[in-house]
Amino acid sequence: MKKIGMYVLMTFCLSVEGQNLPQFKIEDQPSAPDYADTKYWSALPFRNDVADLIPKSEQWVSDSSKQVDVFYIYPTIYSKGKTWNADVNNKKLNKKIDKYPVQYHASVFNHVGRVYAPRYRQAIIKSYYDTSGNAPKVFDLAYSDLKRAFEYYMKHYNNGRPIIIASHSQGTTHSRRLLKDYFDNPEMKAKLVCAYAVGFEIKQNTYTLLKPCNEPAQTGCYVTWASFHDGYTPEKGNMLFGDVCVNPISWKSDSNTTTSQGGILFNVNRRKPFTSQAKIHSSYLWVKTKLPFVSSWKVMHLVDYNLFWFDIRKNASLRVEEYLKKK
Repeated sequence: MKKIGMYVLMTFCLSVEGQNLPQFKIEDQPSAPDYADTKYWSALPFRNDVADLIPKSEQWVSDSSKQVDVFYIYPTIYSKGKTWNADVNNKKLNKKIDKYPVQYHASVFNHVGRVYAPRYRQAIIKSYYDTSGNAPKVFDLAYSDLKRAFEYYMKHYNNGRPIIIASHSQGTTHSRRLLKDYFDNPEMKAKLVCAYAVGFEIKQNTYTLLKPCNEPAQTGCYVTWASFHDGYTPEKGNMLFGDVCVNPISWKSDSNTTTSQGGILFNVNRRKPFTSQAKIHSSYLWVKTKLPFVSSWKVMHLVDYNLFWFDIRKNASLRVEEYLKKK
């Protein structure tokens, strides 16, 4: 019940915070992380960390044998504070980031890739609803960290290896920009296995070369989805989805109803994973799920990954296999 209570808290964190903050000044924000210091990475290969979660039915695959890298960007956990951007030295906040999104999102890819998850000065949730003109500067600062983290990763860790980009919510606010800045060209597109850019709007006209995936084994493309209860119609202009949606069970963009391999809330080792049914309606997902506690939620944003955990894991294997076969 304690974990369920924390999940309720996380749900609250995605509501509009009413606190007042001063006008954004970059000099008032927390200091930038130094990505040469490993403490500014929530997850790194070749060390024990939260992204190493695996089902008991699997054996750990050594990072030395993995031929692909995963660059993961976590969602908003920073709900209340005195600054617009989070402090990467905030131990309490980092513990929440590690325990929830990094553990349950980034881990889904650890069987096929070396996982890198940089800490960054994420924007406070209020930024998404700000009308004072501060938000663009706040998001720019957060993205500047991730851009430096990615460039540090490319220079010191990548060594020419293929890449999976994975993100959720605010993470996707930034990953869609990262994809535009670094992968929307032939050379880097050729290094992209797939981008799992989930839980925030992406428009088809965002990129010149990058396109949504329309087959389960397709590479050099991106997938995105936003989850809502079956039959629920979100308000017009909802920021969680754009005009692209890929079904994370069939990995296609048709409107067929599909049944998942299984999802998780906190326990990856249930004898029978919680299944869900999903279909694309308009440009988002309608979901019926047996996942407890969240099955009645109208907006299933917090569990975009959890609902389809085993489907994503299986699909990542398929895309990596296909990528390596071609290369």
